[in-house]
Amino acid sequence: MIDDIDRAILELLAGNSRLSLKDLAARIQLSSPSTSERLKRLEERGIIRGYTIDADPRLLGHQLQAIVRIRPLPGRLPSVQKLIEATAEIVECDKVTGEDCFVARLFVRSMEHLDEVVDRIAEEATTNTAIVKGQLIKRRLPPITY
Repeated sequence: MIDDIDRAILELLAGNSRLSLKDLAARIQLSSPSTSERLKRLEERGIIRGYTIDADPRLLGHQLQAIVRIRPLPGRLPSVQKLIEATAEIVECDKVTGEDCFVARLFVRSMEHLDEVVDRIAEEATTNTAIVKGQLIKRRLPPITY
């Protein structure tokens, strides 16, 4: 179960995963050793799976973001999955139910670059691409219940 202190830890780290143990402990009003033990338990239970950075793709040269729905041609699902996994421009991909099998998020330098990436996939699947104009909600924690 998650208690109020665990929830506070998760919410604070979701806002800033670089928060020092000392600052985290002060904000939740526990000692550093107690906070460290709680973090360790959250990690051991698999609730906290890692700590990450949020880099701006545009500053890395990727001016466009796209969502691509992918439907493998008959008998091509395993090879399409391998192709998706091997495509560095795809930063997230969900396997979904419905008409499509995959929904991928990718970053590219230009429209020409987008065509190159999608054309590689289109050899083995049908695709439907949407350019992302803006992101209303950035990745966030789901509601924390206990």
